[in-house]
Amino acid sequence: ATSSAGMRQCFAVLVFVALLACSQGFYLPGVAPRAFKDFEPVNMKVQTLVSTETPLQFDYYQLPFCEPSNIQDLPENLGEALAGEKAHTSAFQARMKEDEYCKTLCRKKFTPQQMEEFQDFAILEYRVNMRLDNLPIAEMTTIAWDNEATKTEQFYNLGYPLGSKLQPEAGQPAESDLYVLNNHLRFRIKYHPASSGDLSFSDDEVSEKSSYIVGFEVIPFSIKHTYYGKFNESAIPYPKLSTCTQPPDGRFEKHQPQVIDPTEGGEVIFTYDVEWVESDVKWASRWDVYLQLTDDRIHWFSIVNSLVILVFLTGIVGLIMTRILRKDFARYNEAAMSAEEREEIARDMREETGWKLVYGDVFRPPPFPRVLAVYAGTGMQLFVMSFFTLLFATLGFLSPANRGALLSSVLLFFVLMGAPAGYSAARLSKLMREENHYKTTMMTATLFPGACFVMFFLVNLVAWFQQSSTAVPFGTLVVLCLLWFGVSLPLVFFGAYMGYKKDTIEVPCKTSPIPRQIPPQPWYLGMALALPVR
Repeated sequence: ATSSAGMRQCFAVLVFVALLACSQGFYLPGVAPRAFKDFEPVNMKVQTLVSTETPLQFDYYQLPFCEPSNIQDLPENLGEALAGEKAHTSAFQARMKEDEYCKTLCRKKFTPQQMEEFQDFAILEYRVNMRLDNLPIAEMTTIAWDNEATKTEQFYNLGYPLGSKLQPEAGQPAESDLYVLNNHLRFRIKYHPASSGDLSFSDDEVSEKSSYIVGFEVIPFSIKHTYYGKFNESAIPYPKLSTCTQPPDGRFEKHQPQVIDPTEGGEVIFTYDVEWVESDVKWASRWDVYLQLTDDRIHWFSIVNSLVILVFLTGIVGLIMTRILRKDFARYNEAAMSAEEREEIARDMREETGWKLVYGDVFRPPPFPRVLAVYAGTGMQLFVMSFFTLLFATLGFLSPANRGALLSSVLLFFVLMGAPAGYSAARLSKLMREENHYKTTMMTATLFPGACFVMFFLVNLVAWFQQSSTAVPFGTLVVLCLLWFGVSLPLVFFGAYMGYKKDTIEVPCKTSPIPRQIPPQPWYLGMALALPVR
């Protein structure tokens, strides 16, 4: 019998090893790499206008930019809808590994009101967000160190400025009220050859003439374009411009900046370049520059040193507390004591001071026991939600390439963790002898989510009046209510039902029938003075 059991274990190990040998890695939905073939069209998407000067963000097409013949709103998840990260198709066109210069997007004639709107956005330093293959567009910025002028550092600044203040030339007076519009964009798209073997795919999925997009940079320019004779609309995207040399070089001729004139309006020609640059950055590391992961060294010495100190100090504190409190816990456990031992403890208690005098009031119910139970249940719900969110983020399920996944997962885990909230609130409510179980459970399910929903609704109302893209549509609010009342609330009641079925929690010491009198506090320790200090 022993030999047959050993044979079965060996066979199970062999089967497990064989399955490991046949297994393949996989990519999560929405974050799988996509290889583009040479000269294959790539779609640039436009998103929002954001600013550090104001919390309001706006949709790209709320300003009169160039539009394609058919604007399509790309599908979005719940997280993107709540964050206002809407994406649309654009009129920008590019092909894989095909450099193009001085392409005309469109020619627009703006009224004074439209020019004034552009100027307002430029004054507030709004930046335009775009994305390509789930990569956000970024402007490369170089800064120099204060102590070392020769030492510079480059970092990504998301988006590009819609406009900026006109910088006067040397020897000329400053024009404080003039702003320019960045109407020419030079896209610099970095790619990594798929034939390098960095990712494991079969030959039929990726050909040798395919590449991965690993970078999406932009350099904005302000150019007041001029042209010969009459502007030929039918020649777009390559009309003859006197300020921009046609392909293949795309050099700029001497030009003036495109000044925003809010008094008379004017004509603006939007143009762009597309440059493809081969990069050594692998597809798996293309987000490092956005997250500024420049130092990939792991400081093992510091980590081990911190862990050793933490374990050592924890052990010392635990040893001291065990030696001090072990005898006290044994003394206060009155259930296992005889009458003589209780009388002896009563005599000893007359000489005790400090926290030992209030041990009989520790488990006394507070003035509002239901509110304490509700807060404890909500805290358990938030704690479990945070734990699972961090766990899934650590496992790679919440990649930054999958937009809106973090916010969606937070909402989903909060809704699904209604059962632990109801269970914790019920156990604590039963300990404090709270009789109205239904009211406690209903408050656990509605108090914290209701307060958050009311604040969110008021903020959303302000965003709606300001016509901001962060305003959540009515359909999304209905979905949130369905998740709240259709999923979270029943789970809270289910957890409360399981909690009330359990026996009451046994406390280690008996609560005294008469509360101990609390001496009056000095005036400088009162609530009115203590709250501002905290």
